[in-house]
Amino acid sequence: MWAGACFKSGILFRRCQRLQTRGDSSMTEDALCLFALDASRAYGKRVAAALGSPLCSHEEREFEDGEHKARPLENVRGRDVYVIHSLYGEPGISANDKLVRLLFFIGALKDASAARVTAVCPYLAYSRKDRRTKPRDPVSSRYVAQLFEAVDTDRVVTLDVHNLAAYQNAFRIPAEHLEARGLFVAWFAARLGNEPVVVVSPDAGGVKRADALRDALARALGRPVGSAFMEKRRSEGVVSGEAVVGEVGGMTALIIDDLISSGTTLARAARACKALGARRVFAAATHGMFAGAAERVLADAALEKVLVTDAIPPFRLPPALLGQRVEVLDSTPLVAEAISRLHSGGSLVELLQD
Repeated sequence: MWAGACFKSGILFRRCQRLQTRGDSSMTEDALCLFALDASRAYGKRVAAALGSPLCSHEEREFEDGEHKARPLENVRGRDVYVIHSLYGEPGISANDKLVRLLFFIGALKDASAARVTAVCPYLAYSRKDRRTKPRDPVSSRYVAQLFEAVDTDRVVTLDVHNLAAYQNAFRIPAEHLEARGLFVAWFAARLGNEPVVVVSPDAGGVKRADALRDALARALGRPVGSAFMEKRRSEGVVSGEAVVGEVGGMTALIIDDLISSGTTLARAARACKALGARRVFAAATHGMFAGAAERVLADAALEKVLVTDAIPPFRLPPALLGQRVEVLDSTPLVAEAISRLHSGGSLVELLQD
């Protein structure tokens, strides 16, 4: 207990020392330093291009026993550093491995005297496990937050977490939240014309997210947009519930969610909307995991098109589905603008209201 208190005190002491020797106002444009770890390098390059700032050089080395190391190859002393790493699992590297690599790299940056380090995680692993649903369940999102704090991360940025309140409450450091809503609104507003539209949440828990999209879309279209939501019950991984609250008959239904995993929730909502007379059904989710039987689910005739962002690339889907049933929207300009504003002291609130 005493050792833990000393460890936390040490973190606070180092932060006080940094605040005494420089203020945030001393951050200059050329002090920005942008890294992307290897597994997120393609995404990081697009962020760098949008930002107009090249990626800084780093080294990642694998050892024969499965251990690894990462280090910056440029001087980061006194610099404002941003590290891009999306924490989803993929073949050859798990979400756990990505998380550990990011934490170790942040630790190396702090040891190299970076003035401030921000972890930019378009997808944040374990953010869905934010509460106890069974006795003695872990609250994994809080444990992940403590790991970031333990290596003295200054700030975390992510895109559309499952539960915003739980995300914000898990961290004791600034936890910034970006939203893909503007990307979806722009896509739909350019294609819906004068069709009557209803925004549908696939469960009661997503009503606030759906309402925010509905409000933004109504402003973009200059006319009212309806709202509806599905009942949803989940037990032992089995989803049930078919009732729809709200009018969808004769309308174009837009199902909005934060994440598509196996796609069963999405398919259930699409079929229910069609059964009640919806003319067309679209779906939009920030993160497309597309696990399990998602390929079969997306082929359901009830769905006309599914929109996702590139925060998780759709590597599990066959190329034939991309561009036809699934469209991937570019989130890197949004992330680049957020980094620019954080570095210069701009407003993220105004960014998300644009």
